[in-house]
This record gives sequence, C-alpha cells and structure tokens, in this order.
Amino acid sequence: MNQTVFTIAVRVARKWVEAKDICSIELADARGDILPAFSAGSHIDVHLPGGLVRQYSLCNHPDERHHYRIGVLRDPNSRGGSMAVHDLVKQGDILRVSAPRNHFQLASAERYLMFAGGIGVTPILCMAEVLSRNDSDFTFHYYGRSADRMAFAGHIAASAFRDRVHFHLDDEAGKPPPALEKIFAHESHGTHLYVCGPTGFINWIVDAAKGAGWAQERIHYEYFSLPVAAPNPEWFEIELARSGGIFTVPAEKSVVAVLRENGIDLPVSCEAGVCGTCLTRVLAGDPDHQDVYLTDEEHARNDRFTPCCSRSLSRRLVLDL
Repeated sequence: MNQTVFTIAVRVARKWVEAKDICSIELADARGDILPAFSAGSHIDVHLPGGLVRQYSLCNHPDERHHYRIGVLRDPNSRGGSMAVHDLVKQGDILRVSAPRNHFQLASAERYLMFAGGIGVTPILCMAEVLSRNDSDFTFHYYGRSADRMAFAGHIAASAFRDRVHFHLDDEAGKPPPALEKIFAHESHGTHLYVCGPTGFINWIVDAAKGAGWAQERIHYEYFSLPVAAPNPEWFEIELARSGGIFTVPAEKSVVAVLRENGIDLPVSCEAGVCGTCLTRVLAGDPDHQDVYLTDEEHARNDRFTPCCSRSLSRRLVLDL
C-alpha cells in the first residue's frame, strides 16, 4: 500500500556560499514554468541524492514565483541531509521537491515581533519581506554566534526593512542583547510573536513571552528539529483498519519503520514530529505523543498521531490505514 506524493522537477539554478557553513540555493522549475504559489512561513520537501527527504523553509518573497530560495546549514551531527546539500548537490542538478506547505503562517495582527536564531532566519526573512512590502509594523531580532555566520546579513543590510532588524552576536564584546523581559513588557496585546531556530533558542524566547503574560494564541514558532525522545520501552501493536493487517512495533523501531518493512510507505519528511507530513488518523487506542506538530488540545483528542516518532500507551493502536 504505497502512497504517491506529488513532486515537482526543479533545476538548481544557483548555489553559493551564504555565510560560514551555510549555502543558499535557488531552485527553478525544470521546464521553465512558474512555480506553485507559497506564503510567508512555507516550506518544501527536497528529495536529495541518496534517497533522503528534508524540509527547508522558503526565504524569498512569495511574489518571486520563478524560483524558490532556501538556506542550508552544514550540520555534522545531522542525519545526513545538510551534508548531502553541501557536498552532493551541484548547480545545474535536477531535483524533485514537494509543493509548498505552510504550518507557520502569519496571523492578522496589529504588530509583529520576530526572533530568529541562526539558520532559523529563513522563514523569518520571508515574513519580513512580506510585512515590509505590506507596510506592516514589525521588529526583527536576529541572533547568531558571529558575524561570519549570519546568513543573509548583506541582503538585510540592503533591504527596505534594515532599520527594523537588530543583530545580536555571541562574540560581540561589551554589547549584551536587551533583556527579553523588557522587550515583551513593552509590547501591546495586539502584537504577535514569531520565532524560529534551535530548540533551546525557541524555548528561551517562548518561555520569556509566557513569563511576561503573553497568551498562547499570540505565540507562534517552528522547530527545525528536535532531540530524539527516549522510546517507550514497551512493545505495542498497530492494527490497520482498512487493510486488516496487525503488526508488532518493538521498542527499537518506529511505526513508520515497521510499516515500511511491510510494504506500507507513508509520506514522511522530518521524521522527528515537527512537520506533520506523516500525520495519521487513530481510530482506537491511546497514542504516546512525541511530536510538537499537534497542539496540546489536539494531543488530548487522541484521534491523530505522528507515526514517525510517537508510540502507544495502550497495547494496540488501530489506525485508519
């Protein structure tokens, strides 16, 4: 039972060094057509050499339909995707990508407060492009280790919104970043927060906002990856309601891996519970949610789960497959 995912053939029109250990890539339709529309905060799945599929946020303005631009950090501790982009993908190559999807959309707000940590700048940059073009009120805080690692710094410096961006560098002696408590305390209830970056960075910003009394509906964030949670040590079974199969999921394997071994290929991307690509309906049983894609309220309903990382609290899960 294979599920076909629609993809688009694209050509690597340009590839260049954006900053230390970061490359930028522009992807154009292989036939020269206009690419599918996207909105600020969108990402695409990129099918890489070696069979890997990884998510990357689009960082150019949505009006630029002749190409998609992504920025990729070389991470030696990753699962191989970033290394493939840096070492194997060449200008002129043909790749396949998904149509854009958006789980990080801009809400309608009086004002926007945005924080980016490292390569988390990519979706925030796209948001800044859109907000600036729309003459919206926003402030953009960009944190990084050093000036040579700040992707798109030159682009930002030449942009129409450069005066709205504040750079904060770890190695910038004598200039500590402003206290988050003061930043959040001075914002009105009409301001919405957007933050993207490493898990620790996001948690730092979000905790500060909540500590300042910000309501959850005003706080928006997107993880690129998460630490892999310790698996539930218990084995459990999955029952496929439509096909009738019953399979055992041992402690050392994911539901996706067991399904794949039995000829059932679910669409997956991040394989860390971040993107929601593999989201599957649960008909019976109690999922052990390990994702950050679903909200707390959606977790409580227990009617869907992410089989790439989540497990089961009950001995059997019945899935709508």
